[in-house]
Amino acid sequence: MRTLQVRDAKAGFSALVEAAERGEPTTITRHGRPAAVIVPVEVARRLYPDDTPNFADFLMTFPGIPDDTERDQTPARSVDL
Repeated sequence: MRTLQVRDAKAGFSALVEAAERGEPTTITRHGRPAAVIVPVEVARRLYPDDTPNFADFLMTFPGIPDDTERDQTPARSVDL
């Protein structure tokens, strides 16, 4: 795995993306310590699976309002006009 400092990674970012497309991960360091890793998409999908449902799927699981539920028709307060 290749290692680069942040400033070198900024200067050659497109080369890092091309290397990731070829399957070569790159570690980016800041002040000599590892800060980030650029990996191919397949590796990232394995590490971070996208199994979160979207909002539409969540709404489709809503069971609905129960039949025995009634709305309270009493006014919340008196209104003087």
